[in-house]
Amino acid sequence: MSVSRRGLLVAGGAVGAVAAAPGRAGAHGGGGRRVRTGFDRLAADGYAALAGQRVGVVTNPTGVTAGVRHVVDVMHADDRVDLVAVFGPEHGFRGTAQAGGSEGRYDDPATGLPVYDTYLKSGRALADVFTASGVDTVVFDIQDVGARFYTYIWTLYDCMVSAALAGKRFMVLDRPNPVTGRAALGPVLDRAFATFVGREPIAQAHGMTVAELARLFNGEFLAEPVELATVRMSGWRRTDFFDATGLPWVPPSPNMPTPDTALVYAGTCLFEGTNLSEGRGTTRPFELLGADGVDRRWAEAANALELPGVRFREAYFAPVFSKFQGRTVGGVQVHVDDREAFDPVRTGIGLLVTAKRSWSGFTWRADNWIDKLSGSAKVRTLIDAGADTDEVAGAWEADLAAFRSARRRYLMYR
Repeated sequence: MSVSRRGLLVAGGAVGAVAAAPGRAGAHGGGGRRVRTGFDRLAADGYAALAGQRVGVVTNPTGVTAGVRHVVDVMHADDRVDLVAVFGPEHGFRGTAQAGGSEGRYDDPATGLPVYDTYLKSGRALADVFTASGVDTVVFDIQDVGARFYTYIWTLYDCMVSAALAGKRFMVLDRPNPVTGRAALGPVLDRAFATFVGREPIAQAHGMTVAELARLFNGEFLAEPVELATVRMSGWRRTDFFDATGLPWVPPSPNMPTPDTALVYAGTCLFEGTNLSEGRGTTRPFELLGADGVDRRWAEAANALELPGVRFREAYFAPVFSKFQGRTVGGVQVHVDDREAFDPVRTGIGLLVTAKRSWSGFTWRADNWIDKLSGSAKVRTLIDAGADTDEVAGAWEADLAAFRSARRRYLMYR
């Protein structure tokens, strides 16, 4: 990735950042620090950054306070902010829809606010939604999980593009990356493979918060930069996992039930591109992987790789929906025993390599969805050619180094 002159200007302060640098908060429950989210800081400041603005919020069930009140309910009840609309992403504002679904256009029963559907809308069509809503500022507040193919960051991207087209101001209320912001990992998207699970060339595990991503998007990718403000957190450090924050976990989507799911997701979601179950329809999605006919040999082969921070248990499970619904299948359960050393992307590649070698029934999805998830055809073609885990990982080193260099210019926390 090249670093544009505009990107340097944005990173240097051309984009507004509401609130001061984060400080260290005191201990909170279980040894975790109390992190104050972007919303918490915005509200504590009396919504001064939104004064005189008609506001619309892009959010979902994760947009909650430390006391698990939804930010829309809090803002609606406060006459210091003029909240006039809500915009719902995939799964919907209140979270009633499964993967690949949304709630459509309706009036929220709790607040009476109009809720507009953003799912699968982009460009001028989404700009027209913003215009029709009558908002002046679009505010984004959704919990991300740190993986390129998690669609909420592309909802962020699409909303930024469309807000620029509609002449609207855009504000991002920051939340923690639950798997830390220590490093970017894995392959970088080739634009020839761009979809809603990856619009632009970022790493598979990006190691950024949503506000940092917004700064990067604005500086590197948007043809027409949006008027962007970010409200940063306090108390969060790049080395923090979610349990260090003192914040409540609300599942960002139906198959992301715990922070443990997020820890492995950037690697094991690659199994969506195969004929194996990625654990949807179980209580441990993305930690349980398997298919009809898989036996102990897969766990044995995966453990033989001696991947850092993780072990694999022979497992049997029966998904209640999705692949192999109602059928008992064999496979592995992923057990992370050292999350500091664990590399989810390398682990996902190792599992793909060993699954193909240990189970004769292994196939890729017919639409080569693996290429969209991994960001190019390299992972699929290298594994098909017999490459091992190190060889596959080596194929993305140069692109990843370039992304890491650009990424540093947009980071907001130590």
